[in-house]
Amino acid sequence: MPEPSDTSSPAADRAESFFASRLTRGNMIFPTEISVSPVRVLKIKRSWFSSDEESISISHVASVRIKTGIFFSDIWIESSGGTNQIFSHGHSKGDAQAIKSTIEEHQRSFNGGRGTPAAEGTKRCPYCAETIKAEAKVCRYCNRELV
Repeated sequence: MPEPSDTSSPAADRAESFFASRLTRGNMIFPTEISVSPVRVLKIKRSWFSSDEESISISHVASVRIKTGIFFSDIWIESSGGTNQIFSHGHSKGDAQAIKSTIEEHQRSFNGGRGTPAAEGTKRCPYCAETIKAEAKVCRYCNRELV
């Protein structure tokens, strides 16, 4: 069940927190928390004397992968750089889907409603749909002449 985060930044006011089940391995005493805000995805794993935090900026989230089991799900949140993926296990299936949809919603609002950010001075090739320079006369991917 999502719970509001208690941080003081204005962007974090809309953050949603999801906790792993205490019935899963490694989460009995200190369950893993995934917090999704319009700015970042944050994983917090607490222990007796310390806390381990990992975060990825919403603009750098490349994909969210969910592996569902009978009762619980594992979640991988991968960054666009290929490193620093966030992994968490023991979330309910509903929470896992909610985490994924919340991240996708924040990415859409971050990109101004577009699916992916378009770079200045680019366009899509009408034949192969690859992104090319706006001034291009020939597509560098499919070698077709552009009209």
